[in-house]
Amino acid sequence: MAVGSIAAFWGVAMLLIIVPGADWAFTIGSSLRGHSALAAVSGLILGYAAVTVVVAAGVGAMVAGTPAVFTALTIVGGLYLIWHGARTFAHPAVADTPARSVARTNRAVLVKGMGVSALNPKGLLLFLALLPQFTNPRWSLPVGVQLGVLGVVFMASCAAFYLCLGSLAGKILRARPAAARVMTRFSATAMIAIGALLLAEHLMA
Repeated sequence: MAVGSIAAFWGVAMLLIIVPGADWAFTIGSSLRGHSALAAVSGLILGYAAVTVVVAAGVGAMVAGTPAVFTALTIVGGLYLIWHGARTFAHPAVADTPARSVARTNRAVLVKGMGVSALNPKGLLLFLALLPQFTNPRWSLPVGVQLGVLGVVFMASCAAFYLCLGSLAGKILRARPAAARVMTRFSATAMIAIGALLLAEHLMA
C-alpha cells in the first residue's frame, strides 16, 4: 500500500476531524460535566472501529453503490445533525460533577460515545464515500485490508485530537462557563450548517 496514499488520506481526514461537529460537542460536553475524556474518546473510537469493520467487509461499497440508499442515509444524517445541533445550541454543556459512581458514569459515557460516532453523518460519509478513493485493487494488500489500515489511521488521528480537545476543555473551559457556552454553541452551529448543506445538496439535486 502506497505511503503517499495513506498520507493524503490522513491530510483529508484531519481537515474533517478539526471541523466542529457532533464529536466535538460530545467530547467538550463530557469534559465539562466532569466525565473522563478517555472514556468519551474511547467510545468515539469504538464506534468508528465498528464502522471500519462494516466498510472493510464490503457492506460500505454496496451502500455507496446504491444511489437511493446512499441519498437516504445522507438525508437522515443531515436531519440528525440539525436536530442534534439545535438541541446542543439550546442546552449548551456547563461545568458539573457527575452524581453517580465514576465507573458507572464512565461506562455510560463510553456507550454514548459509540453511538455518537457510529451515527455521525460526517464520519459515515467519510467511510462510505471517501475511504475507497484511497485504495487500489492492484496493490499487494487486499482492498478490505487497505480500508482497515485507513480506518486505523483515522481512528488514531481522532484519538489524538479529541483527547487533546477533551483535556483542554476540562482544564480551561470548566473555569470559564461563558467561554464553554460559546464553544459548545459554535460546535452546534457548525452541526446545523453541515446538516443543512447535506440536505440542500441532495434535495435540490
